[in-house]
Amino acid sequence: MNSDVQIAGDPLAIPHLMPPAPAHPRTVAEFAGLARSVAADRASWAHLVQYDATSRWYHRLRVGPGYEVWLLSWVPGQGSGAHDHGPSSGVLTVLQGELTEITGSTGTPGGARQVLRAGAQRVFAPGYAHEIVNDSLAPAVSLHVYSPGLTEMPMRASVSATAIRDVVPN
Repeated sequence: MNSDVQIAGDPLAIPHLMPPAPAHPRTVAEFAGLARSVAADRASWAHLVQYDATSRWYHRLRVGPGYEVWLLSWVPGQGSGAHDHGPSSGVLTVLQGELTEITGSTGTPGGARQVLRAGAQRVFAPGYAHEIVNDSLAPAVSLHVYSPGLTEMPMRASVSATAIRDVVPN
C-alpha cells in the first residue's frame, strides 16, 4: 500500500502548501500579546524557575527576530536597583507573586511605588528608568520582553522623573 507522501508527494516541497511563517511582533500591543501568550504557557517556563538568595536569577527563554524574552525570579527583598534598558523597549509581566515598581520622584520619598500583582504588565520605551523590588514575603517570577534584544542596562544613582514615559511609541 502506498503512503500519502508516495502518492501526492511531499507537501513541504511545495511552498504554496506551507502555512506562512508567523510574523514577529512589531508593535507594543503585539509584544504585550507575546508576553501574555508565553505567560499562559506555564508548562514552557515553570520548570525552569530557580531561586537564588544571593542574586537575582534569570534565564533567556526565547530569542526572535529583533527581540528577547527573559524569565527572572525574585526572592523577598531582592531588587534590580534603579536602571533603564538602553535602546530597548520592553514589556514586564508578573507571572507569580508580586513586585513593586519604583519610578520618578513625584513628591513621594524614594519615588512613586506601584505594586504589580500576577498578571500585571508594564510597557516602557528606551530610556525609561525604574527599579523593581520584591517587597512581599513570597518569591515572585517575572517575564521580560525586550526589543531590540537587551544590550545594556545602565544603572542609575536614582530614578529620575524626567526619564519616566507613560507611552511607548510603536
